[in-house]
Amino acid sequence: MSTTAMGLLTGLFLGWVAAFGGFSEFLIVAVFGAIGLLIARIIDGKLDLGALTGRSSNRR
Repeated sequence: MSTTAMGLLTGLFLGWVAAFGGFSEFLIVAVFGAIGLLIARIIDGKLDLGALTGRSSNRR
């Protein structure tokens, strides 16, 4: 299982633990899942935050 998938599952689990039922709780789970996915993509190196700030890590 990749780090990205593990981060997504972790975020979804934490969201599920934080909320039990209803539409607003569903949104909380979605936000936690997105946060988990974002963190895992950064750890995997598939998302470069330096590109967003103008400082890229793949300079020559």
